[in-house]
Amino acid sequence: MGAALGLSERTRGRTAPNPNVGAILVRDGIVVGRGWTQSGGRPHAEAMALAQAGAKSRGATCYVTLEPCAHVSPRGPACADLLAEAGVARVAIALGDPDPRTNGQGVATLRAAGIDVVEGLAESQARAAMAGFLTRQAKGRPFVTLKLATSLDGRIALPSGESRWITGPEARAHAHVERARHEAILVGRGTWESDRPGLDVRLPGLESRSPRRLVLSADGDIAHPADIAKLEAVDHVLVEGGAETAAAFLRENLVDRLLLYRAPILIGAGKSALGDIGLADLASAHGRWRLADTRMLGSDRLEVYASF
Repeated sequence: MGAALGLSERTRGRTAPNPNVGAILVRDGIVVGRGWTQSGGRPHAEAMALAQAGAKSRGATCYVTLEPCAHVSPRGPACADLLAEAGVARVAIALGDPDPRTNGQGVATLRAAGIDVVEGLAESQARAAMAGFLTRQAKGRPFVTLKLATSLDGRIALPSGESRWITGPEARAHAHVERARHEAILVGRGTWESDRPGLDVRLPGLESRSPRRLVLSADGDIAHPADIAKLEAVDHVLVEGGAETAAAFLRENLVDRLLLYRAPILIGAGKSALGDIGLADLASAHGRWRLADTRMLGSDRLEVYASF
């Protein structure tokens, strides 16, 4: 299942409104098929793995990160039906599908075909891998990551506005990988007009993964943070700046994940990373974030926080 989860990450940020699913077929201890949801949402992971395995699918075990779909689409057949027709013996599923068109029906179809089904394998990891799809299903909006690159004292620029570069090349490269995992990237109007950021992916081989660029302003692409719910085929939004835009998303409790790149420098007087986030007292600041990951990127430290 860990390998299937790894495959699911290959097209994260490219499958919306479909989930990014991974699937692996194993027969007699040998992997005979691998699949992951392709860009645009089709083919599904199971269909790709079955096509690769061919006749070797019969009697195999399918490890899949999400319950196989049970609904027939103009774009393709139901994966639960495909698995049954292929004659797989067992299906191990990480997570049930909350989509009402499938929710439980995929498992029911498999069991009705005499297939042994195991559920809940690596469920928490699957939730993290498909956070965009699951957030859209549960909250009706994309999963939002807020990126902040600061000095040790929480500054994002000198008083003059100079901010290139606070972090080093390794941290900046990692930030470009993050861009490649999102359908959309958003900045405020002030950042857009003052910096004219490219907001693209500038890593060799990943240039085609540049996200859709959005500007938050009264006359921009998005007028209010909550308007991200209206975006079509967008399940992951990366908010990159500036301080007031970041604060606006935090005030409306729309941030699910924080990427904090911290450089080992002190700036002193300068521009703060955040504006007013509407905090009434210190007590309410606690219990909102948990540390999910930390690592060194060159001389900079990355801290990843998830919202409770």
